[in-house]
Amino acid sequence: MFAGSFVSFLAMNMQMITRGWLILELTDDSPLALVAVMVSFSLPMTFMSPVAGALADRLPRRSLVIMSQTGNALMTLIIGLLDFTGIVTFWQVMAIGFINGSLMAFNMPSRQAILSEIVPEKSLMNAISLNNSGMNLTRIVGPAVAGFLILYIGTHGVFFIVGGIYVFSVLSTVMIDAGRTPATNSRKGVGGDIKEGLAYAAADPGRKGIVILMLITTLFGFSFWGLLPAWAREALDVQSDGLGILMTIMGVGALVGTLALAAVPNLARRRGLLLLVFTVIWGISLALFSQMTNYTATIPFLLLIGVISSVHMSLGMTMMQTLAAPEMRGRMMSIGMMTFGAMPLSSVPFGILAEQIGTPSSLFISGALLSIVVLIFAVVYPAFRRVN
Repeated sequence: MFAGSFVSFLAMNMQMITRGWLILELTDDSPLALVAVMVSFSLPMTFMSPVAGALADRLPRRSLVIMSQTGNALMTLIIGLLDFTGIVTFWQVMAIGFINGSLMAFNMPSRQAILSEIVPEKSLMNAISLNNSGMNLTRIVGPAVAGFLILYIGTHGVFFIVGGIYVFSVLSTVMIDAGRTPATNSRKGVGGDIKEGLAYAAADPGRKGIVILMLITTLFGFSFWGLLPAWAREALDVQSDGLGILMTIMGVGALVGTLALAAVPNLARRRGLLLLVFTVIWGISLALFSQMTNYTATIPFLLLIGVISSVHMSLGMTMMQTLAAPEMRGRMMSIGMMTFGAMPLSSVPFGILAEQIGTPSSLFISGALLSIVVLIFAVVYPAFRRVN
């Protein structure tokens, strides 16, 4: 399970920076074009995740992971061929990004839910954090390797390597014993399962609160993921290798955060309050980071953002599973993917804003809004502060 997740996220992180660099080359460094490609990847998650979550609770989760990773391998090899032959266009990258996002919607809920079949619930947070530490290690290795490889073998060469890594992910997943049988034998239609999952999430203050908080974070906290290449070119005038190092630094922080969380014996009290505090600090750090104009000065902020964002994601995913019954965990994780798919709702406005006032100013507003909106949520929804 760990090996399959590791190589899957390695491929995703290498693909992310390579796709972003290809778009910059095709569109003359347009931040709005970067956001548009992110939209093509993340928007399908909003529409496909409910279906994927319902299927994750009624079909073998292992099979869904294998299917999605095989599709990602094929799509990545196709874009590599288009790039190699010199006929790749902006719209082709958009279309393949849409397919990749749809496949990711099927991959993530099933992959995360399988963890609850492997470890007991009391160790679930540690298992999720350890699994995410592998993901964050790829955030250190993947962008740096991809950034340097682009200089020597071009974006098409990196796409071919990424396609091969996805194939290895499929082979690793085949070896997993868990996730071979459905979690439930629902006799409802997929639509009925989706409706039941949404009602289940809304029925409990803890489940509803974590969904709202993850949506807030997606809208205002993750905008920098899509705009970071444009910010790096605009504020620091870096090349692909410099961008890879910046993302690697953030990955180091993320790895530290998840390993620290994985080492905690049993964090079972006031997790809601802890999430709120971390998210406010995240927003402040993002706002300050956006105004840096010196490469060295960005390092502590990138490390802090990496730590906080990784702890936030690990705790959020843990709460989504521990607050849900086993037969509902696939659907709960799919709702989390839906909130992540809402990223275009903020990425597009912040991308347009970046075109008008500059990427640093746009990211500053994004970070400030994250802290302000979370503080308002903490006051208006006090029940979440008491969620364990």
